[in-house]
Amino acid sequence: MAIKAAIFDVGGVLFKSPINFLTQLAEKHGLPPTFAVNVLRKGAPDNAFCRAEKGDLSLSQLVTELQNDFELSAQESNVELPQTFSIKEMVLGLLKQQPHREMINAVINLKNHGLKTCILTNNFIYDLPSEAEEDNPNFFVISGLMFDEVIESCRIGLRKPDLEIYSMACKRLGVSPQETIFIDDLKGNLKNAQKLGINTILFKDSKSALAKIQELTGIDVSTILFKDSKSALAKIQELTGIDVFQPAVPISADPDKLTHSYVTTTDGVKLHYVEMGEGPAVILCHGFPESWYSWRKQIPALVLAGYRVIVPDQRGFGLSSAPQDIKGYTQECLSADLIALLDSLSIRRAVFVGHDWGGAVVWKIALRYPERTRGVVGVNTAYFPPNPKSNPLQRMYQKPGVFDYQLYFQTPGVAEAELEKDLEKTFKFFFRAPGKQDHYPGSEKIGVHNVRERGGMLVGVPDNLPRPSLLTEKDLAYYVKQYKTSGFRGPLNWYRNVEENWKDSLKDVGRKIHAPALMVTAEKDRVLTPASSKYMEPWVPNLSRLHLENCGHWTQMERAREFNEGLIKWLNDIHKKAKIHVESRL
Repeated sequence: MAIKAAIFDVGGVLFKSPINFLTQLAEKHGLPPTFAVNVLRKGAPDNAFCRAEKGDLSLSQLVTELQNDFELSAQESNVELPQTFSIKEMVLGLLKQQPHREMINAVINLKNHGLKTCILTNNFIYDLPSEAEEDNPNFFVISGLMFDEVIESCRIGLRKPDLEIYSMACKRLGVSPQETIFIDDLKGNLKNAQKLGINTILFKDSKSALAKIQELTGIDVSTILFKDSKSALAKIQELTGIDVFQPAVPISADPDKLTHSYVTTTDGVKLHYVEMGEGPAVILCHGFPESWYSWRKQIPALVLAGYRVIVPDQRGFGLSSAPQDIKGYTQECLSADLIALLDSLSIRRAVFVGHDWGGAVVWKIALRYPERTRGVVGVNTAYFPPNPKSNPLQRMYQKPGVFDYQLYFQTPGVAEAELEKDLEKTFKFFFRAPGKQDHYPGSEKIGVHNVRERGGMLVGVPDNLPRPSLLTEKDLAYYVKQYKTSGFRGPLNWYRNVEENWKDSLKDVGRKIHAPALMVTAEKDRVLTPASSKYMEPWVPNLSRLHLENCGHWTQMERAREFNEGLIKWLNDIHKKAKIHVESRL
C-alpha cells in the first residue's frame, strides 16, 4: 500500500536527542551519566514529568516538582547534587536542542512530493518568564506551514505511547495506519504504533532513517556524496528526473494559515496585508505583476529566523484598493501607504525589502523616511540618484531597448485588455525562469524589447503555453484568483507615473541613503541588470551586496534558498550591530 503520510517525533528525530543532552549534563556536573534520565523515568507514567507531558502540570510547576525528585534521588543514590545543577536550566536545555537539518530537509521534500506530514510530540505547557521564552526555539511558530498536523501531548491529555494518540494522528491526516510511517527515537513509543499497522522507523541516526524513508516512500530525501555539484546534479536528474540533491525548496506559506488584515490610509485606500511571527519587523514589497503571494517562500524562513514578517498587497494589487486615477500611483503615494501600515501597527522602524517596483518604493522610503527605516533591501532594483538633466520617460522614447514594454503600457486600457483576456496564459508567460526548462517554441523571438513592434505583450505566445517551473498548479490558480478581483488597471498605473516620479525626485538631489542597505542582483535579469547597480556605493554608503548567478528576474521564487540565506544573514548582522551600538551607549 502506498505511503501517504509521515509522522515525526521532535526531540531525538527533528532535533538532537534530549537523552544525549541529559547524559552530557549529568557528566558535566560530576553525576553518573544516567542520573538525570533515570530520575525523569522513575515512576512513569504517573510521575511529574509524564503528568507535565499530558498538560496536568505547566513547565514552571514541573521545575518545582523535579527539584524535589532530583534531591530525593540523589539521597537514595548516595550522590551529592551540586549547587551548580539547575533544574530550570536543564528543562530549558531540553527545549533548545539543535535541529537535525537533514531531517527538516526530508520533511520539506516529502511535503513537496505530496505526502501529508505531522508532528507527534510529547510536549509541555510553556509558562516560564518571557526572557527565557526568547531563547526557546522558534520551530513551532512555522510548524503549521511545514506540517499538516501538529499534535502536542500537553494539548490533548494523551502522550506517547498511548494507543489513542496514534489513532488520532492518522484520523486527523485522513489516512489509514498502513498508509503511514512514524519515526521516533524510542522503541517504547513505536510499539503501539506498530500494533495499529503503522510502518515505524527507529531513529538511530539521520543516514539510516533517510534510507528507510526512501525505501518506504520511493522518494530520495537523503544527501549524496559527490565530486562536484555539476556532475552530481546531472546524475540525480538522470536517475530520478527530480533534483533532490540540493536542499529542499523552502516551504511556501499557505494563504489559509496566515493572518489577513487591512488598514485604511488617510486618502481612503484600503491595504490588505498578511503577517506572521514575532521580533524585528520586516516589510516585504512585491513588484509587477505580483502580489504578497510572491514572497510565499520567504515568510516561513524569516519567521523561523526570529522576525515579524508583514507583506502587503500594494496599492492596486490583490485585495487592496485599486483607484482608477493614474496620479494615485506616484512613488510619493505608494511610499506613504507603507508608512501608514507601520503607523497602524505601532511600529517605529522596520527593514523594507522590495523586488521590482517594490524595490523603487523601498529606496524612496529610505530616502524620504530615514527615521522609519531600520534597513533597506533592493531585490534586482538598483537605486538611481535623481538627475535633473535627464527625463527618464523622454529618454525611454528616444532609446526604448528593453524598456519598450513600458511604452506599450502607457496607453490606458490597451495592455489591460490584453493581459486580462486569459489570466492563466498571462501568468504562464510572465513567471518563467531563464533556463531550458521554461523554454517554449518561438520564445527566442519574443521579448520585452519588441512588444510594440509585435503589437502586444502576448502576441506570438502560443495559447497552449506550458506551466512554468516556478509555479505549481496551486500557485497559478491563486494568482489568477487575485487578478480576477483586482484586474490590471492599478498595477499598470504604476508605469504611467515615470515622469511624475522623476519631477518629485528632484527634491532629493544630492541626498544619500545612510541606512544599512543590501543590493541583490540576479545574473540573468535582462531588464534590471546587475550592471545597473554598478555606481550605487557613493549614494548608499552602507551598502552590502548579494549576487545570484544563473538567476532571472523572479529572484525570490527562482533562487529562494540562496536568497533567504543571504537576506537572513544580512538581517542578523545589522540587528546584531544595532544591539552592540545601543549597549555601548548605556
